[in-house]
Amino acid sequence: MTIQLQFVLGSDFSSQAIAWFSQGHLSHVDAIMRDGQLLGARDDEAGGQPPGVRIRPAGYAKFKQRLLMTIPANAEQDGRFYSFLWDQLGKPYDPSAIWGFVTGRNWREPDSWICSELVTAAGEAAGILPRLYLAANKITPVACALAYSAAGGIA
Repeated sequence: MTIQLQFVLGSDFSSQAIAWFSQGHLSHVDAIMRDGQLLGARDDEAGGQPPGVRIRPAGYAKFKQRLLMTIPANAEQDGRFYSFLWDQLGKPYDPSAIWGFVTGRNWREPDSWICSELVTAAGEAAGILPRLYLAANKITPVACALAYSAAGGIA
């Protein structure tokens, strides 16, 4: 089995700011569901869905750059990964997390999410990613991509 993630770079101001704070070239990540829809956390209305953790249609936005990553997983990991994500549906986007890139914060607080924290937490819950060293400060899209690539993700 495999889990697929879509890492992207948007063209709007907030996407460019996230990429800058990430010291990289990515601004967002979604988990690709089995039916091709995308599950992630956004701060804006996108794909006909309000902000927060939502399932959005494939191709809900145009992006400047797109990186697909396929991560090997056994059946148990696959189930735990998607179960974790389903349990987060409807939770709000965490606007304070962007400031946390600068000021520091505990990204494991489960009451609200940004995209990269959500997908990283799902990987930890599934046992695909080991519990990461640092609970505070930032898990940017670039940090999330690095963690998954080290865990066997194939771009």
